[in-house]
Amino acid sequence: MRKKITIIENDKTIAKMYRFKLENAGFDIDIAHSGPDGLHLVKNKQPHLVLLDLRLPHMNGDEILKHIRQNEWGKAIKVIITANVHRRYAPDTLNRLDFEHYLVKANYTPSQLLEIIREVLPQNDSHRLVEA
Repeated sequence: MRKKITIIENDKTIAKMYRFKLENAGFDIDIAHSGPDGLHLVKNKQPHLVLLDLRLPHMNGDEILKHIRQNEWGKAIKVIITANVHRRYAPDTLNRLDFEHYLVKANYTPSQLLEIIREVLPQNDSHRLVEA
């Protein structure tokens, strides 16, 4: 079974670059460019992993992550935060939320991101849909 990844990223160029790399690596990719669209997509698709930008239109990434973690359907979803700022400048609310990695986008190539995703999503990891 192909692993599902949802990319929530307002920069369409970055989102396309991630999609190209990850689809070529065998992942199923969905993309949203705003916070509400991203949350809706995650709830309906229940991906194995979310690449979540912090600064998004209409709802920030930390708010999206909070909504994901508050629901039973979102507890098993892996999340990698992608941001343009160092972690020390990220919203304080992130300190109380569960996620796998915090990456400054400028510091990671798509190939490096792919390696991190492969570490986070082992091939034998099972994932089941939970009633949303």
